[in-house]
Amino acid sequence: MAARALSYTTAPKLTVNARAPKSSTAQAVRVAKRAAPMKSVSFLSGASTIAHKQSTLGKQTRQSLRVSATATADEETFKYQAEVSRLMDLIVNSLYSSKEIFLRELVSNASDALDKHRFDSLTSGKSADSLEIKIKADEEGKSLTIEDNGIGMTKSDLVDTLGTIANSGTSKFMEMLKEKGQDEGSNLIGQFGVGFYSAFLVADTVTVITKNEGDDTTWVWESSQGADGYTIKPSEESLERGTKIVLKLKEEAEEFGDNAKLETLVKTYSEFVNFPIKVWKVRQDPEQVLDEEATARAKEDAKKKAEEEGKEPEEVEDVMKTIFNTVEEYAVANDNKPLWVRSPREVEEAEYAEFFKMTFKEFMDPAAHSHFVAEGDIEFRSILYLPGMAPMDQQDFNAKSKNIKLFVKRVFISDDFGEDLMPRYLQFVKGVVDSSDLPLNVSREILQEGRVVRIMRKRLVRKSLDMMKAMAKEEDKSAYNTFFENFGRNIKVGVIEDQDNRKALASLLRFSTSQSGDTLASLDEYVARMKEDQKGIYFVSATSKEAAEKSPFIEGLVKRGLEVVYLTEPIDEIALTNLQEFDGKPLVDVSKDELELGTTDEEKKEAEETEEEYKVLTEWMKEVLGEQVEKVVVSQRLGDSPCILATSKFGWSANMERIMRAQAMGDNKAMEYMKGRKVMEINPSSPIIKALRAQAGPAASDMATSQVQLMFDTAMLTSGFIIENSSEFAERIFSMMNMTADASAEAPKEAPKDEESKGDEGSTESVTPEILSDDPWKK
Repeated sequence: MAARALSYTTAPKLTVNARAPKSSTAQAVRVAKRAAPMKSVSFLSGASTIAHKQSTLGKQTRQSLRVSATATADEETFKYQAEVSRLMDLIVNSLYSSKEIFLRELVSNASDALDKHRFDSLTSGKSADSLEIKIKADEEGKSLTIEDNGIGMTKSDLVDTLGTIANSGTSKFMEMLKEKGQDEGSNLIGQFGVGFYSAFLVADTVTVITKNEGDDTTWVWESSQGADGYTIKPSEESLERGTKIVLKLKEEAEEFGDNAKLETLVKTYSEFVNFPIKVWKVRQDPEQVLDEEATARAKEDAKKKAEEEGKEPEEVEDVMKTIFNTVEEYAVANDNKPLWVRSPREVEEAEYAEFFKMTFKEFMDPAAHSHFVAEGDIEFRSILYLPGMAPMDQQDFNAKSKNIKLFVKRVFISDDFGEDLMPRYLQFVKGVVDSSDLPLNVSREILQEGRVVRIMRKRLVRKSLDMMKAMAKEEDKSAYNTFFENFGRNIKVGVIEDQDNRKALASLLRFSTSQSGDTLASLDEYVARMKEDQKGIYFVSATSKEAAEKSPFIEGLVKRGLEVVYLTEPIDEIALTNLQEFDGKPLVDVSKDELELGTTDEEKKEAEETEEEYKVLTEWMKEVLGEQVEKVVVSQRLGDSPCILATSKFGWSANMERIMRAQAMGDNKAMEYMKGRKVMEINPSSPIIKALRAQAGPAASDMATSQVQLMFDTAMLTSGFIIENSSEFAERIFSMMNMTADASAEAPKEAPKDEESKGDEGSTESVTPEILSDDPWKK
């Protein structure tokens, strides 16, 4: 019987309302007796179907699926309609965000076909050796071929799967295995029945050549972009078993006619597929061959030389040359193995390091790794890594990270999840996550169910923090210190943003302190060293460790033997302010007003007496400074410095004010509101303060008043503030310099020699210097 092409077009299906009375539906039941409820959009065949469509719809040419329903006395029941051409257009152009996804989908289909054959071989005893996928591009012919030697399809399979949109053969196969109580299909990928149609993203025409091992005929299925149907016919090409898909590439998709491009896509999306994926490669292999001309010349030269010297010619070695042979062959592109599917007990440390380098294109070993299986509401396998060094672009903290690669059944889905799977502060963590039951959308690019994502995120964060804790507890602190040097700022951002894990993150912080020397100390170590009567953890902010060590705010604390934490990065103070306490101990900023140092009753009584003694001075200084300070008090924390400027308890510190001033988009109005009120603290043991005390009062000289303002300006600098009017500050400094130089005590000037020679033409006058007996600087 001669082969004949069968054309399949869309046709309506009719059904009836079973609840309608027999009298009103008898005729409709006879017409639609064999119709079944529509579960999918199907291309049906047969001349009788087409004739029925024409008689029902008349001259209507729109290609759509129509299912009418019969009517009861008061209501009619209708089924949805679908325009096939429009539906195909939506599938091709609206489901997928990138054209390159087509290769992932077609390779996944091929992998499922191989898995089905492997399962079939277990029950039938047939051979399942050498299962593979081959990909070859024809750049000149602008085509692409994807071939597998899997289970193949019969004619009915082509109609049921490729001819029926959203009808997944893989999904049905998995349901069949489930009914039989078998789990061999757990690696099958397909589930929606639309992945095949992604081929039209890049192809004008798609041709499928396939043969099932139980069918004697090789079939050809073909359809084109925008076509209303497809054709099926016996193939002139004979296959032993399997499926070959040939894509005629669109003009705008000719880049996929490059085998190197296809190899890159395979490594990106299908690197861990269970079967070898071979991509056609053309390479140049070097080969050493005899250079006959050069060898002949060398022998001739040796012969001439021997004749000139009257000797026998020496034996000349053959001269070789390098030629390059063009080798065309299939080469395996997915040679990296999915390490996460193995038990952690079976994997060596060197394998983890090699997998990290190959998967994430790193050249240094990771600092730590965590290989685990999560079970419960959702099951997934994962390997997480802490990198050995910080990335070059770490300064761009808001850049979207792509360090977590999501796989479904070893097929790469996406690494573009933003903060869905990892919070911003942990986006330096690299890893793979593989699950079989993630709620993905049809394009398999977006996680849909928020609850599942939250569960995954929570477990990934916990495992990441566990890695850091384990590293921090190692006896050799060098590894964790290196890690903290690279990613310490991320941990501090976590303290600010992640309230649920703030306590765990606080234990990972490291700082220099007044007692840690050249090493970094944890807050746990600080608490262990606290004095018995110490109530809080003291910290001071500065631009560097050296500046913190010389800060006037810590003079009294260091003399008392109290340890002070040095905050030297802009984010440090914000992090500790959000932390508020650690291990039940409040975090105390020593630059704030009303600092509690745990003084005894005797010390408090002595402080009250000193405050009373200096009451006249403090009130006078407040009057001189006016609104520049909230008040002037006697300090209990100063050692050598004459004064400092503390800030009110609930406002910005000097360090925070400086940071906020540097913000390019800062709000000046908000800044004025958040500024802390300044409190001037004076040191009663300072000679300068004692001298001012003697001059304080209504009768104080202008010199004394100027000294108070100069002390305020100087305290602004030493306390970390920025002087608003630097020119006035400079004028006060220069004025004091002039007075110390005793400008009024002018020395006698010697007349120039040329002036002396002029005689009466020029005259000089001697001036007796005035000696000031009342030197204000000695007061």
